[in-house]
Amino acid sequence: MSKKPICYAVIRGEIIETDLVEFGGRGGDITFLAPDPNAIIDKLPLGSPSKLDDLYQLTFEEILDYLEELGKLLDLNKNGYMQEACELSYLTAPATPPIVRGFYQHMPAMFDRERIRQMCDFTVGIRAYGSRALHIVAGNGPVLGALSLIRGAVTRGDTIIKVPSNDPFTTGAIARTMVEFAPDHPITRHLAVAYWRGGDEAFEQQLYRPYNMEKIIAWGGLASVKHVTQYIQPGLELISLDPKRSASIVGGEALESEELLLETAKRIATDVGTGNQTACSNCRIVYAISGTDDGGVERLIRLGKLVYEQMMKLPADLSTKPKRYDPQLKAQVDALRFNEDWYEVIGGEQGEGAVIVSRTSDPVDFFDYLNDRTVNLIPVDTLDEVLGAVDAYTQTVGVFPDDLMPLVRHKAALHGGQRFVSLGYAFNGPGLVGPQDGIEPLRRMCKWIVSEQPLPGVRPLWELAEGEAALVA
Repeated sequence: MSKKPICYAVIRGEIIETDLVEFGGRGGDITFLAPDPNAIIDKLPLGSPSKLDDLYQLTFEEILDYLEELGKLLDLNKNGYMQEACELSYLTAPATPPIVRGFYQHMPAMFDRERIRQMCDFTVGIRAYGSRALHIVAGNGPVLGALSLIRGAVTRGDTIIKVPSNDPFTTGAIARTMVEFAPDHPITRHLAVAYWRGGDEAFEQQLYRPYNMEKIIAWGGLASVKHVTQYIQPGLELISLDPKRSASIVGGEALESEELLLETAKRIATDVGTGNQTACSNCRIVYAISGTDDGGVERLIRLGKLVYEQMMKLPADLSTKPKRYDPQLKAQVDALRFNEDWYEVIGGEQGEGAVIVSRTSDPVDFFDYLNDRTVNLIPVDTLDEVLGAVDAYTQTVGVFPDDLMPLVRHKAALHGGQRFVSLGYAFNGPGLVGPQDGIEPLRRMCKWIVSEQPLPGVRPLWELAEGEAALVA
């Protein structure tokens, strides 16, 4: 591109495009310009917590009014800011253009009034006090900035969003829309969006302080989350949405007929392929209670072939051939082709994704790195064999048939499993309405206040005799 794109800073109703310096996009295909972080650092923090008071002049319905109207204005067909950001994100995002465009097209639905009301009823419930929060969002999908600003608005908090280098444009486009739509609205005035290079300690040591913020909500890789911990101290809390992995459990009944095999394959392919396996909730390992004898393994290989076929048929706005198949992963997958006694590898020659069927109850050695539409199917004899693979890093567990769910949910939850869904519905349900990653981030973003009045008939301590006071204590 002859003209370098700009990652705008949008701070409390002001669009900033001065003092520009160059940064590298993580996609490697472009560099972009953004305001020098050191030139805007004094504008990012809100300052006194008393300045949150204007948000408390809003009723909850007025907050919903604002978010509902904003959602309508984010229509990709009508919003020039979003169109520009979408085009630029084709170059920086880990997903391919059809998938990126799909994210943008579906973003207005996140601002649905009843969806947001349900999110609050299900989590926060009663009115709490918002906090001054910094959101360090990940770049594996362009919806996380939108989710962060929604969470900030409904909790009546002040929101600073650090955008990632592989999605530097989306959240700024939303914020520019907010400035154009309602520049003086309290929700607009309590949003700051900017980019700075993670790990810039001279900058972060000035910003990440308790008198500037009370919460840091950190998404992303283990290294980036661990880096933030050095700034945590009394008065500054870390809410860590660290990397997770997801798996599926399939009962033996799901393999009993060709019809059931096909349905199971469609469900697995959807949970693996959606978004090209870039999300924590994408399935990467499937345990099938098929038995480890020759008959069970052969049924699983048949299932694996169907999974591959169905994954290749997914709509382009859900899944495509990966933008860049990880070469180290491909080398590992290709190496298994020469180990036919232990593995059956289906597909993957062209970097389009692959299904690896283990012939024993052990996953592949590199299961932590499965990505780019690559899934490992593993035969087991009993459910108990699966539980050792479930831990605190396990987020979504897809289950099929559904009558297996109560048992799986009980046993796997004891080992650390956090979200249980019907196989095939990892991305087609309430989504981020409820708890996330085994915690309730919306509640933790709030400051919870206790306000008490004495119960009727309770005598004050100063009126009690010595023996009575001891009993109360």
